[in-house]
Amino acid sequence: LMRRLYEKNELLFAILWIVIYVLSMSIADGLSQNVGMQKSITVVVSLILSSFLLVWIKKSGLSEKYGLVKGEYSPKTYLYFLPLVIIVSVNFWGGINVHLSLLESVFYVVSMLCVGLLEEFIFRGFLFKYLSKDNLTVAIVVSSITFGIGHIINLLSGADLLLTLLQIVYATCAGFLFTVIFYKSGSLLPCIITHSLINATSVIAFESNMTLSIITAVVLSVVSLVYALWIIKSDKKLLQK
Repeated sequence: LMRRLYEKNELLFAILWIVIYVLSMSIADGLSQNVGMQKSITVVVSLILSSFLLVWIKKSGLSEKYGLVKGEYSPKTYLYFLPLVIIVSVNFWGGINVHLSLLESVFYVVSMLCVGLLEEFIFRGFLFKYLSKDNLTVAIVVSSITFGIGHIINLLSGADLLLTLLQIVYATCAGFLFTVIFYKSGSLLPCIITHSLINATSVIAFESNMTLSIITAVVLSVVSLVYALWIIKSDKKLLQK
């Protein structure tokens, strides 16, 4: 059934997975709260979804198409991915705070690692790859903005409006960077690793004040945009596409 839907309409397939992902994770988070243990249900759902997608992509012979390969790139051209280290470090800028139990922390880390993988497959893989067949610019813009706006769902969990808007801004910029990396290198692995680590390390991050949140959003946005533009300018292969 999955293969038939994919072959019939890749765009519908991508949209379906966005809906499945958003609804299932939202419901799982709600159930986890009801159980009284954060991410206890979410970790199960996220493992099932990510495992299913990984197996399906590999069995369908789509590993190369969706970036499950080493990729072709010059480490020097990519500045040895050091800007990604800056992005990953964001959760340590305000200090470290362990506020969950050991078991809850494990659930949180595992589920967030899966979230990084799932979102990269859905937004950079399925959605971007389909749209790029017709118009690369539209594909990059839609993939990046859709990924950023998707974070508005955090409002359902009681997140602050301004903090959520800031998150949407820097997530859109990061989405742009990840799309450029994937498009130019052919590998989604750097994006999955970076995205997953950002999510997972948030479990030990202090709750930022508004000033630090604004600084973080600005730095992340600037680093993502400058790095993406550097890659575009430095990679002659990308410029020729």
